[in-house]
Amino acid sequence: MEQGEISLSDREFSRVKNRVYSVAGISLSDAKRTLVISRLSKIVRALGLPGFDAYLDYLERQGTAQDGQDFVNALTTNLTRFYREDHHFEHLRSHIGALMAERPRGSRLRIWSAGCSTGQEPYTVGMDLLAAFPDLKRWDFKILATDIDTAVIAKAARGIYSENELNGLSGERARPFEKLGDGTIRVPHAVRELISFKPLNLIGPWPMKGPFDAIFCRNVAIYFDKPTQGEMFGRFSKLLAPEAFLYIGHSENLGSGGEGFRLVGKTIYQSRQKLSKREAA
Repeated sequence: MEQGEISLSDREFSRVKNRVYSVAGISLSDAKRTLVISRLSKIVRALGLPGFDAYLDYLERQGTAQDGQDFVNALTTNLTRFYREDHHFEHLRSHIGALMAERPRGSRLRIWSAGCSTGQEPYTVGMDLLAAFPDLKRWDFKILATDIDTAVIAKAARGIYSENELNGLSGERARPFEKLGDGTIRVPHAVRELISFKPLNLIGPWPMKGPFDAIFCRNVAIYFDKPTQGEMFGRFSKLLAPEAFLYIGHSENLGSGGEGFRLVGKTIYQSRQKLSKREAA
């Protein structure tokens, strides 16, 4: 055990698992025990508490909202990169191109990146579509990007990353980034202004009304159990416009939440839901 880490009993681990499931829908397996110790020990130490039981008692009895958020932030995993699962962006370009051909110029277009982590996914969407459709600036085009982890949302909103993020990208894709001269890059302003970053717990209320022309929720459902996954995907189907698309992770499937969708490509699902009358978001 590394210095600074605290021992975690089976009962304490069960309490941690129950709490993160109840507040965030995250289902921790027994294999995550080491991760829990590593990530929470530093918080327990910083609070001057003797152990995990005392920490959980503190959260339940006197912890602030920020204490609760710090607990969730510590237990979320954020792995992402620009242009991850490239076939999804190729498909999205085709879909948005078709919508722009069908709808009056300047019409509303909305995309949601749910579980956006540090922002590479929504920024990729914005950069890729602006490159493909320069006229998109004349449309009412917006991207909503949400995540339960407030720390990664704050990082995403800044739009600044290490230059290493460009590794593996073609020269054409790397070119729009601004090099800041200190080993970092910044997403161009024209892309940043398209995106609204908001904190959102996917098992809580969703204030947005939609409809969305596409939703990305990739490698998020893997942290939920099957009932939670099914409920989430069912909620997505109600927020998608008719014939709109949901993009999920390469190891995921819709399970019991798939009734509102049909599979049209590798981890690409099209909505069967008829749009009910609702105000535009």
